[in-house]
Parts: sequence; structure tokens; C-alpha cells
Amino acid sequence: MENVNQANQEEIVNHRANINNKEPPKSDHHEESDSMAQRSKLEEMLSDKSLPRLRRLRLAAGMELKTLFRLAAPACVVYLLNNVTSTSTQVFCGHLGNRELAAAALGNNGIQILAFGLMLGMGSAVETLCGQAYGAKKYEMLGVYMQRSTILLVAAGLPLVLVYIFSKPILLLLGQKKEVASAAALFVYGLIPQIFAYAANFPIQKFLQAQSIIFPSAIISAVVLAFHLLLTWLALFKWNWGLLGGSFVLSFSWIMIVVAQFVYILVSAKCKQTWIGFSTQAFSGLWDFFKLSSSSAVMLCLELWYLQVMILIAGLLPDTEIALGSLAVCVTILGWLFMISAGFNAAASVRVSNELGAGHSKSTAFAVLVVTSSSTLIALVIAIFLMAYRHVLSYAFTSGKAIADATSELTPLLAISIVLNGIQPVLCGVAVGCGWQRFVAYVNIGCYYAVGIPLGALLAFRFELGAKGIWTGMLGGTGLQTLILVWITVRSNWVEEVEKARKRLEKWRDETDDHHQAVNDIH
Repeated sequence: MENVNQANQEEIVNHRANINNKEPPKSDHHEESDSMAQRSKLEEMLSDKSLPRLRRLRLAAGMELKTLFRLAAPACVVYLLNNVTSTSTQVFCGHLGNRELAAAALGNNGIQILAFGLMLGMGSAVETLCGQAYGAKKYEMLGVYMQRSTILLVAAGLPLVLVYIFSKPILLLLGQKKEVASAAALFVYGLIPQIFAYAANFPIQKFLQAQSIIFPSAIISAVVLAFHLLLTWLALFKWNWGLLGGSFVLSFSWIMIVVAQFVYILVSAKCKQTWIGFSTQAFSGLWDFFKLSSSSAVMLCLELWYLQVMILIAGLLPDTEIALGSLAVCVTILGWLFMISAGFNAAASVRVSNELGAGHSKSTAFAVLVVTSSSTLIALVIAIFLMAYRHVLSYAFTSGKAIADATSELTPLLAISIVLNGIQPVLCGVAVGCGWQRFVAYVNIGCYYAVGIPLGALLAFRFELGAKGIWTGMLGGTGLQTLILVWITVRSNWVEEVEKARKRLEKWRDETDDHHQAVNDIH
């Protein structure tokens, strides 16, 4: 057995040596990262017919899994830490009183989620273009795309400021009590700087992700979280700044994340070729960039608001307390576990966009297969665990038997949602990597709002299934969306997608070059 293993190891070494001999010499102007060299090896390995098919796939799978988890793991940590940063503010405010807790929850999950979804969605355009440009070795374009996106996001943030300023009448119009609406509006005022922190953060984050630079963001988020917890405690319990102080500290923490990440870009050797300074080229092609960004925003916002609409519908059920309580527990579990799916979503987007930009059709298809399979397997394990301990886990969130029992009854549906979340977000990441945002936006409208919500309302009220009916309807919409994404992904011609990526990059490059030439002519 040892001889067989030794022979396999020698074969791997010899095969990699053959691949290395085929690689062109590295440019003196840009030292390729290990991940880029790995991508070239992967494409050549998948194309090499000298090895048996199964062994070739096994070796390629090992390489791809190593790359995948190097991206997904720190991405999960970043999303988790950022989520804890926002949630911790809500927890601290809850210790000021029940009204303050309701105000912080309403401000965070009601008004603030609008800005978060819009900014994160619009920032996904950077994911597509920067990822493909990096794969195509058009390094100087990454900084231009990042600046272009930041300009658009700042512009989009200006009308959001009005929403924040007039949040009290908006909340009153939606039926909230005057006392809670007033307190929530006060909390939201302190979140106005956060809008523009989002506008800078998401383009920077996607700029770094496109280069497979995620670990520094995780370190920055961890350090900022520690400072955030300390500053929030001081602001609320030592300086007595109240709700406004808590939300302002949250905004300040996001500003710290932005500043730290940008400083990293300025000083890191890894960004030397992708960040060449501020450029007037960022102001060219803004309309086309806006169209891609708006499609991305619609795609994501429709997903974020889907659960919110379901919870609002649950508030109309006869036994509101139990229905909302059980749904809140399941949504909380789903939200925390979604951090894993978000990590794989980011990894899928980076891998697909990089490989398409590099012209590697086989590596693209293989990366899609590996990331989807890995995420689905992890989701299945988690779903089985939840089913096995569903009667115990519900008591971790509530001591009330009625809500705990209702939560246990919803757990099978929650488990199915978790499995779907192992597939759907990953395929959305593939869509972002390919630039399919507009198509997915249409799919989301149809599946979520034409199927999922009406079906959930019908089952909940007409068939009197209550919270189960609402969640079943949600599953119907998500399941249909997942099937459509699987169908379009399986039918994709990756050679054609490579060509589309090349044409897209040439189009953006030509527009930027024309603008640059016009500026030179003026001078």
C-alpha cells in the first residue's frame, strides 16, 4: 500500500513538474500570485489526456478544493463578524429598555436593511468586472472599476439620506406606534454616516475578493469588532449617549473598516499593480456601469426583502405571538447559517469570474461543480444535525413550551431551506461571476413575488396552515428559483461565456481608453 501511495505522489510531482515546464516566464512588472499559477495548472491538468480521466479529476479536485476553502473560509468569517458588529449594537441597546430594543431592531432590520441591500447589490458589479479583469491580467482596470462603483454608490446613497431623515413619518405610515417610531428614527439618524461607509466598503471588499485577498479583511473585521464592543459599552453605559450614541458608534465602526482596508490597499505589495491611484477614468462609462449595478441591486434586494415580507404576513395570523416567535427563531438560525452560504457565494463568484477572464472554460465548469457540491454537502450535514436535535435546539432561544413546540414543527421545513441555501446562493455567485444579474433579477421577481409570497399567504390563511403555510410558500419560491438556476447553469456553454467575458472587458477597456485619450487631448 505504501508503494502505491509513493507511486501516486511521484506521479503528482512529475505531472506538476511537466505543467510548470510549460508555463511562460513571469513578467518583471507583476509577480503572479500562487492562486493564479494554480489556475493555470488546473486548466492544463483538466486538458491533459495523458492521465486516466478519474485520476485527472481526483488531482484537479484536490487543487480546486484547496483554492475554494482558502477563499470561502475567511469570507464566512468576514460576513459573520460584520453581522455580529451590527447585532451587538442591538443587544446593547436592549439593555437600555424594551422600547430601545424595539427601536434598534426596527432601525437595523427595517430602515437600515434597505441601504445594506442596495449598496451590497450595486457593489456586485465590481465582483463581475474586477474578477474577470483580474483573470485576464488587466490589473490596472481593477482600481478604475472600484472607483467607478464607489462614485455610483455614493450617488445612490444621497436619496437614502432623505429616507433616514424622514424615517419617523415612514414608520408611522407603516403602522408603528408613535413612541417606537420616534425612538427608531433617533437610532436611524446615527446610521446616516454608515450609508457612505457602505458605499466605500463594498467596492473595496469586492476589489480585494477579486484578487483572492480575503484574510486581511477578516483580521480587520475582528479588530474593529473588539473596538466596537468597547466603544458601544462606553457610549451607552458610561457616557450615556443613548440610542443615537449606539448607532453613531456602529457607523464609526464601519468607517474604521473602510479606512483600514483602503490603507491595506495602499501599502500592500499584492495591490501594487491593481491600484495605481485615483483616476478620471472612473467617470467614464458610468451609465453602462449603473445598468449592471442596478441589476445586481434588484437581484439581491428582492432576496433580502423576501423574508421580511413573510414575517409581515405572519403578523396577520390569528395566533400572532406563537407564529412570529417560531418564525423568528427559525429565521435567526437560517440567518446565522447563511453566513456559510455567503462565504461559498463569494468563493463561487471569484472562481468563476477569474477563470472566465483567464479564458479557462474547463476550469470554470469544474469550479462550479466543486463549489456547488461542497456547499450542498455541508448544508446536508447541518440539516441532518438540526433534525436530530430539533427538540433541544428550540429551547436555546425560548423557555416557552408553546413557541418551542411550534419551532420544532417548523424544523423539517427549516432543514429543507438550509439544503436549498447550500445550492441557491452558490449559483447566484456563479451568476454574478458570469454577469447574469439581470436574468436572475427577473427570476427572483417571478419565483419570490409571483409564486412564493402568494402561495404562502394562500396556505397560511385559506388552508389554515399558519406559520407552516408561510414557510412552505417560501420554500416553493426558493425551490423554483433554485431549479431555474440549476437548469441555466447546467446548460451553459462555458466557451461562449469566456468569449462574452472577453468582449465585456474589451468594451469597458475601450470606453476607458477613449476617455483617457479625450483628457489627454484637452491637456
